[in-house]
Amino acid sequence: MNKLIIIILSILIFSCGKNIENEKLVEEINTNEEFKFVKNKALEIVKTGFNAGDGYGEVWIRDYNTFIELSAEVFKSKELEENLLVFFRLQGEDGNIIDGFIPKEKAVVTEGGYEYIYSDLEPIYCGHKNTVETDHESSLVQAVYKYINKTSRTEFLNMDVGEYTVARRMEMSMEFLMNHRFSDKYGLIYGATTADWGDVQHSHSWGVYITDDTHYCVDIYDNAMMLIALDNMMELIPETKVKWQEIRDNIAKDVMTVLWDQKNSKFIPHVYLDKSPYPDDFDENEIYYHGGTAVAIQAGLLNKAQIKTSLDKMIANVKESGAGSIGLTMYPPYPAWAFENKGMYPYGYQNGGDWTWFGGRMIIGLIENGFIKEAYEHIQPMTDRVVKNDGFYEWYTIDNEPEGSGTFRGSAGVLYEGISLLEQWAEQENN
Repeated sequence: MNKLIIIILSILIFSCGKNIENEKLVEEINTNEEFKFVKNKALEIVKTGFNAGDGYGEVWIRDYNTFIELSAEVFKSKELEENLLVFFRLQGEDGNIIDGFIPKEKAVVTEGGYEYIYSDLEPIYCGHKNTVETDHESSLVQAVYKYINKTSRTEFLNMDVGEYTVARRMEMSMEFLMNHRFSDKYGLIYGATTADWGDVQHSHSWGVYITDDTHYCVDIYDNAMMLIALDNMMELIPETKVKWQEIRDNIAKDVMTVLWDQKNSKFIPHVYLDKSPYPDDFDENEIYYHGGTAVAIQAGLLNKAQIKTSLDKMIANVKESGAGSIGLTMYPPYPAWAFENKGMYPYGYQNGGDWTWFGGRMIIGLIENGFIKEAYEHIQPMTDRVVKNDGFYEWYTIDNEPEGSGTFRGSAGVLYEGISLLEQWAEQENN
């Protein structure tokens, strides 16, 4: 009897402590002035257009996917639809999706530059595709899902684009990945050797196109993005489950079999279809991919214990590197010789730059899995610098200095969502 009383008292004391801790967290979230500033600033910059930021002329699908819900706060649904339709009108016959589109009159053709894509279905815009990356198809499916969830315009799926409906074209994009980017050897989709989620391959001075020197590999980011897209498509179009559910489940299983390093509790950066482009004395598996891990969490690939371990590793990496936030792309970065593109120096751009665009997705993943306290703690370095720099910069140096576009809408989109989710949790705790 005494043991039972002790157990009951322990539970009551724990519950009481937990309630007090939650009450304090609710109070902090509800009174956080930086959150108000960041949300207002996000709405302010998203009103100004749909390109990735002030340094870009194009509308990119991988970016638009991360701020389309925010755009829905300030634009009419038809304008959001039109952007989505441009991607479908410029879809390849094999189902591939372009990376970005730009008005035809602004598409400057230069030697060694973009090879623009045209279609009789699209009178105003032309497109281009960074072929080294394999996230365009998944990004478009996700963007359609977010758009319909936000607006309830399910009729969009039945709109005709040429001879196919939007719904059919979504499935065609997934078929492209299976037909042209699928490794039977590993049961996963593949792309070129890039840095985590990046779209610059190791070979070539620019690195956005597949070349004779491309080394193909499977990685966590591309496959996690496809898993999210398949879940989204099957929810929007239930009849697709007959074909795609088994494919989705097999990819999820193979991700954890092929890419998850059980011993080190991390994802292996790349598993190559043939062989690594790097010398034998370079241990690529020492590198921890923050961005791909965050998307894997969003895809539901990791359990709570694995998520906690992943966060702990990210925190340790930030501390060791001196970076400003868990948006740190990877740690350690690749050596300077690992990429021909000179912008891919250690801690530069996609090679160890600090990107809120992905750090914010980690925050969202933490919230969705119940790590509220941790999410609140680690979103604050990201909101702090928005206030300090009065903008959403593309990425930050190891010294937390802003680089790139100061109106990077992808960062605005994920931070807005992260803050909104924290506020929703606080509201539920109050009820």
